[in-house]
Amino acid sequence: MLEEMGKAAKRASYHLAVLSSAQKNQALALIADYLEQDSASILQANQMDVQQARENGLSEAMLDRLQLTQSRLEGIANDVRQVCNLTDPVGKVIDGSVLDSGLNLERRRVPLGVVGVIYEARPNVTVDTAALCLKTGNAVILRGGKETHRTNQATVKVIQRALEKAGLPADAVQAIESPDRALVTELLKLDRYVDMLIPRGGAGLHKLCREQSTIPVITGGIGVCHIYVDQGMDAEQALKIIVNAKTQRPSTCNTVETLLVNKQDAAQFLPQLSQRMHEVGVSLHACPHALPLLSQGPAPVTPVQEAELDDEWLSLDLNVVVVDGLDGAIEHIREHGTQHSDAILTRNMHHADRFVREVDSSAVYVNASTRFTDGGQFGLGAEVAVSTQKLHARGPMGLEALTTYKWIGYGDDLIRR
Repeated sequence: MLEEMGKAAKRASYHLAVLSSAQKNQALALIADYLEQDSASILQANQMDVQQARENGLSEAMLDRLQLTQSRLEGIANDVRQVCNLTDPVGKVIDGSVLDSGLNLERRRVPLGVVGVIYEARPNVTVDTAALCLKTGNAVILRGGKETHRTNQATVKVIQRALEKAGLPADAVQAIESPDRALVTELLKLDRYVDMLIPRGGAGLHKLCREQSTIPVITGGIGVCHIYVDQGMDAEQALKIIVNAKTQRPSTCNTVETLLVNKQDAAQFLPQLSQRMHEVGVSLHACPHALPLLSQGPAPVTPVQEAELDDEWLSLDLNVVVVDGLDGAIEHIREHGTQHSDAILTRNMHHADRFVREVDSSAVYVNASTRFTDGGQFGLGAEVAVSTQKLHARGPMGLEALTTYKWIGYGDDLIRR
């Protein structure tokens, strides 16, 4: 089955690669319209997925990721329309020059070909990925988690109808409908047809893909994100940012999971932190130094376990660790971070510059929430993933991250001497 899907996707990719921007935008506009017109079928399928997931004991954080509403679906459709407004990178000349030999050489952006995406309980990924791939002339094979298979099937059928209406091959967007995990392993070996693989899920999925895939893999999306409160930082301003980074949408990968506090200010700052976290319903998990200070406040607090420093909460829980200044914060992030998003809250610009230089994450912030690590917030449109590796994309992956380039040489009956 996957062999045939791969062949069909590769054929579709040849068609997509030569489309004009206008043709691709027309197809995307139709997809957005069809998502709204056929919302009832998608929402009905999603309700069934949510009900089954709840019966299976899925966490509230994962249920939030899984659930679609009319307003969320409309937002997804509008995101597709925003992709229409983005500049098409395909065909763009990156650089070029005339060599001494007389060869006029340039590098031009081209589609990757076929992209495979494996993801879990995030039905918006289906549409986001399809839109970005189509805009960049790529075909895509999607494999969502078993929790979302009804939603994904319904959504892809709507997208395929829109593609056919636009005169494009429906096989440009395909979904593996069976929840059989053996098909994931089979997809990882489909290097004859799939040019790049993007896993979006937990650490186990990323490890599986890195170890077993014969296709180049872009890993990321695991967000053990940190905020360091530097000595002398205004408490009220710091708390405003911390509340946003923790509570705006706790189930996302750019949510702060560990707060690092300079030991010089800990005695004054931590009781205030406890009060504010109590007000917004956040439970605290404290290191031995922070525990007695936080116990003075009203927020629930327990000792932090070492394993909790290396994993995402994806909930209204926050680790609090007291560190020995900027050096201690950087050392902690290097040991426990996932190179996703980390921030410093400071009024010392020398410390800010050091933090930016020495923290090796895909996104580093000064006096700003980690929640900004997002394709839409970065002006990239919908993102296909957040890469925490260094090749070939890093951070939110927008359109350019779904292209590669080819060298093109123009000669005047030129031969090499």
